[in-house]
Amino acid sequence: MTDSYVTGSVIKRLREGKGMTQEQLAEKINVSGKAVSKWETGRGFPDISLLEGLSRALDISVMELLSGDCIQNRNKAANMARGQLYVCPVCGNIVQATGEAVVSCCGITLPPQEAEEADAEHGIRLELVEDEYFASLDHPMEKDHYISFLAAVSDQRVQLVKLYPEQGAQARFKVGQVKAVYAYCNRHGLFKVEAGRRII
Repeated sequence: MTDSYVTGSVIKRLREGKGMTQEQLAEKINVSGKAVSKWETGRGFPDISLLEGLSRALDISVMELLSGDCIQNRNKAANMARGQLYVCPVCGNIVQATGEAVVSCCGITLPPQEAEEADAEHGIRLELVEDEYFASLDHPMEKDHYISFLAAVSDQRVQLVKLYPEQGAQARFKVGQVKAVYAYCNRHGLFKVEAGRRII
């Protein structure tokens, strides 16, 4: 369940962006022009049963409508190396998308993770072993501070290994066309190293 509801200003902005009048939008979703006017002036809200039709008429998803963010996914070719990772701070759920998205988990709209270059504390070592990368970190793996996952990303796929406290901060990945390896620290966020840069 989202922690917000669609606002009149969002409906108006999206409607005007589509070049529609209030009456034209109303006709598409079988309500009166007065109803749309009330929503846009903050004197009412569309019933929840109308959200699917409203989102269709405005050519966006229900999640985008509720969040007020219109996502223009320019990653139509689904190049995985340009994808986004989302991590829920409540349950630890990991969501991987091929481009921009509106992602919600545990009632929170999640921001995409921005990876920093691996630092001294989050240095990702890559060792080439036959046809695999062995990725590892010297990092605490305690209940309140640990590496949550390691991921290897190429243009075609993402290989993700979920990690847990008390486990080693390490994983093996098929080399393929791996471009970068990512590590997510539950306290400090996402770090990455480009494949080939730190191979030992």
